[in-house]
Amino acid sequence: MNEGSLPLHGVRVLEFSHAVLGPACGLILAELGAMVTRVERAPDGDDTRRLKGFGAGYFPFFNRKKRSVAIDLKTGAGLDIVRRMAAEADVVIENFSPGAMERLGLGYRDLTGINPRLIYCSLKGFLPGPYEQRVALDEVVQMMSGLAYMTGPPGQPLRAGASVIDIMSGLFGALGIITALRQRDQDGRGRLVQSGLFETAAFVMGHHMAYAALSDTPVPPMPARVSAWAVYRTFTGADGRQVFIGITSDKHWQRFCTVFGREDLRDDPRLATNNQRIDERAWLLPELEKMLQTMPSDEILRRCEHAGIPFAPIARPEDLFDDPHLMHSGSLIDVELPGGTRTRLPRLPVLLNGRDDGPVQSLPAVGADTRTVLTDLGYTPDEIAALSAAGVVTLADDHE
Repeated sequence: MNEGSLPLHGVRVLEFSHAVLGPACGLILAELGAMVTRVERAPDGDDTRRLKGFGAGYFPFFNRKKRSVAIDLKTGAGLDIVRRMAAEADVVIENFSPGAMERLGLGYRDLTGINPRLIYCSLKGFLPGPYEQRVALDEVVQMMSGLAYMTGPPGQPLRAGASVIDIMSGLFGALGIITALRQRDQDGRGRLVQSGLFETAAFVMGHHMAYAALSDTPVPPMPARVSAWAVYRTFTGADGRQVFIGITSDKHWQRFCTVFGREDLRDDPRLATNNQRIDERAWLLPELEKMLQTMPSDEILRRCEHAGIPFAPIARPEDLFDDPHLMHSGSLIDVELPGGTRTRLPRLPVLLNGRDDGPVQSLPAVGADTRTVLTDLGYTPDEIAALSAAGVVTLADDHE
């Protein structure tokens, strides 16, 4: 699918963001064909570019396929550039701290006064209410919502192993933007779209809340829950590698026993139904552990696939680079990272009439598109040079 045929082709997005939440929203729109221009701070760009540890992956993953304009928003000339950009934009995304855009004169009312057709997406820790002025993080709302409680063992709340709430809240923001664009097609008016991390985390917890409403006892954390399935856990093979096996029907059980040569278990009347197998777990699970510990993990996986039951190897992030299914389905796209490193990273997990591999995506240098954007706005070469010399903007060649 070429860029011109993507559903958001022609939609112009300005992104004022940091960390994961705003950039994730912008990436989704970019993957759907929008032209996303990331407004970074002059002269050095977003601090996320220089994070270490786990943060080292933030900028490379969430900012490909975007343009970069570096502007000093503390200057009148810089703010004037942004207002001129907003006058021609379709969408603004921002996830700065509460009140920051308003203090700059770039809030919803400010920019829609310039461009009444503008869709303004504000991504915060909390939607309007008692908490709205608090600064939030993914980890904060995982703790507040009960997600960390549900993830860790009793008494040991544990955040999920990825920024799932940041990404999901960005996704809901993108969904709101696309809905607002559809509404604008009908009435010509822009709109304010808001998404909150805490509210997103509460939505994720909705089914646990429903369970709590129906239960007479406190909801147990996932590691302490009583599973609805007799066999639904990890096992260790002879090579020390772990494999998850989930047997969620009586037919699964029969096929499992057949492919593993355990007709004795298949035909045991004590194990005929899932509920009976739950009652027999005290001896059944150790028996399965003993059997599976004699087989290499690859053999366990092969037999589970042959049986047509749910199973999974316990993978690490680095294992996904060469996953044969991700490679075959085109779910990994070539990306060039800073310093010339090339790798494969996940693309949007949606198929729209199939897709092709597309060109190698790259990350923009700080201010890579500043000159082009200013020229398109009508600034002369001399004016651009003066803005650069004054430190109002950063041009990519300033870093060369």
